[in-house]
Amino acid sequence: MGASADRRNGFRRWNEAGNEHVPPTDVRIVTSDGQSIPAHSTVLASSSSVLERMLDRSRILHILGVPHDSVVAFVRLLYSSRSATSAREAKEAVERHGMALLALSHAYRVRWLKRRCEAGLAAWLSAARAMDVLKLARLCDAPRLHQRCLRLVAEDFAAVQESEGWRFVQKHDPALELEVLQFLQEAAQRRKRWKRERADQAMYRQLSEAMDCLQHIYTEGCTDVWPHNSRRPDNPCMSFSTCEGLQLLIRHYATCGRKLQAATKTCTHCKRMWQLFRLHSSLCDRPASCRIPLCKQFKEKMQEEKVDKTWRLLVKKVATARVMSSLADRKVPQVVHKSWMRCRGTRSGHVHHVQSSLSWLR
Repeated sequence: MGASADRRNGFRRWNEAGNEHVPPTDVRIVTSDGQSIPAHSTVLASSSSVLERMLDRSRILHILGVPHDSVVAFVRLLYSSRSATSAREAKEAVERHGMALLALSHAYRVRWLKRRCEAGLAAWLSAARAMDVLKLARLCDAPRLHQRCLRLVAEDFAAVQESEGWRFVQKHDPALELEVLQFLQEAAQRRKRWKRERADQAMYRQLSEAMDCLQHIYTEGCTDVWPHNSRRPDNPCMSFSTCEGLQLLIRHYATCGRKLQAATKTCTHCKRMWQLFRLHSSLCDRPASCRIPLCKQFKEKMQEEKVDKTWRLLVKKVATARVMSSLADRKVPQVVHKSWMRCRGTRSGHVHHVQSSLSWLR
């Protein structure tokens, strides 16, 4: 512990004194090809706890398994870690030696460099290198880079299959091949589930809109759908297609001689209108004064009979869609709007965060 403290204090004094008082090198790093790199123990020990423990045993460090140029870039980044040029130098080094630097920063626990390597490799990832980077991400405990590789494989698996990395995995790493194939299957299932949920949400929104139009037709007397007709009504409905379709269903239901047999599926249009009346009754909280036909009768019938779970779930989903629709149509309060306008003078990232936070009010 005494030697380690002396090295850290020596590096601190070196930084305070400036580069004109650089002491002579006292460590030699040997790479895989036998070449050596001179270095200072104070720099290495202050940058990596692993290198610090190695220096307690020997002044000759062997860094093997990566090219000599990559080790040189690694040592240079350790020297520049506390300088203003570290960000630029790290970016250039990651572009040239990204995979080797990720392995070195993981092995010697240089966390700031490991984060830069993960971000750089993720930004420059391609389908041809996806499997090679994926294998390295597993070995170096880089979960974000690991997930980025898997997502790229799922997005362009045809191109990944043409790469040498995929052919190597198929021959020598069946566990990784199985992991990739399972991820592809789960991704396909997620896409199907997402599409199904989107379709269901669209259906619930349409039913919510139909309930609003039904209320509009029977309470405000909307008998014309503008602008399809030449004359604009006093209270034109803004949901043209839904309102017009409902009016056609209502006219058919009023004149159809088989509407009393709707429950037996004799008339498809009447059965659909019958279900809309029932859905409205399930959502209506004032059946006694409601002007929509059969609202009170359906409400009394539902109280007498046990409603099945599927219908209750549908009513709940439509009610939720109505609430979300009303929130989306709500205007931003004046106080919030003024506060948001004051924030427009701040930096763009903060403005984007404010806009995202208030988007649900629109």
